Amino acid sequence: MARWRYAKAPAVRRSGPPRRNVPDRGDDRGGIVYGPGVTAATFRTILPRVRRRRSPLSRWYRRNERTVLGVAGVVAFFAAWQVGSDAGLIERFFFSSPGAVLAAAVGEVQVPRFWNDVRISALELGVGSFLSLVTAVPLGIAIGWYRRVSLTLDPWLNFLQALPRVALIPLAVLWVGLGWDMKATIAFLGGFVSIIVPTVEGVRTVDQQLLDVARSFRASERRIFTSLVIPGTLPFIVTGIRLAVGRVLAGVIIAEFYAQTEGLGVLIAKAEASLQSDRMLFGVLIFTLVGIVLTEAVGYVERYLQRWRPSLDVEEGLT
Repeated sequence: MARWRYAKAPAVRRSGPPRRNVPDRGDDRGGIVYGPGVTAATFRTILPRVRRRRSPLSRWYRRNERTVLGVAGVVAFFAAWQVGSDAGLIERFFFSSPGAVLAAAVGEVQVPRFWNDVRISALELGVGSFLSLVTAVPLGIAIGWYRRVSLTLDPWLNFLQALPRVALIPLAVLWVGLGWDMKATIAFLGGFVSIIVPTVEGVRTVDQQLLDVARSFRASERRIFTSLVIPGTLPFIVTGIRLAVGRVLAGVIIAEFYAQTEGLGVLIAKAEASLQSDRMLFGVLIFTLVGIVLTEAVGYVERYLQRWRPSLDVEEGLT
């Protein structure tokens, strides 16, 4: 009796019409039917890929790729700006050049008035941000957790969301005058709304299954708050802080434009009035750098706190 043989050689079909993708009755492997003494199809062996050892420079680049590409993009932008200004493609009167902005910066930092403006703007930014944080977070948690508090304060929350904070500057001037506290008030209003809204949503989106499990084990309200609500809401709070950075900075600048007393906003306004685009762009770049640093710092904290958010994995489809 003939034996079936499988070898690494080209397959040969038997006579008759071709049959594709038809399993063979006598061959439990399926596929094309082969006669006695005819070899089967060739099977290719896939070997594991040899892992190449990367150089130290390549490993360092992969670890810091985000930073390297970000810095490269900034350097390329300023280089293109300088080349365009030197070539006459960019009008120096309106956009100046990186070299002129740097020269203006060197001149400004040697003036005592500049450091006084920096101190005032930092004070307004710090006080407004701190007050918005310590008031928006507890109030947002209360609105999101307690039903009656939510029903009472939801209309006012919607009112603050729809209200343009810039329109309150004349009222703030009547309340507290033209000092730094007026500008801190405008910064507070901008940061307050940006933080309280994500906080409320974070409390309302805490996993109900986790709350049910905690209550089934007779956990106290304090334990539920510290173990579930606060960790689950932290990423939303940090997201609100990241959104508040830009609005707080905008509030400080607009209030300083309006008051025209002290601060980096006054430096920008006076440079604009005297048609000194280099000094004006220097002040704008200071606010931009502060915003970038704060946003990156808050983003790092946000990525870190994502691990704190509790989760409950429920397998579906089990019988």
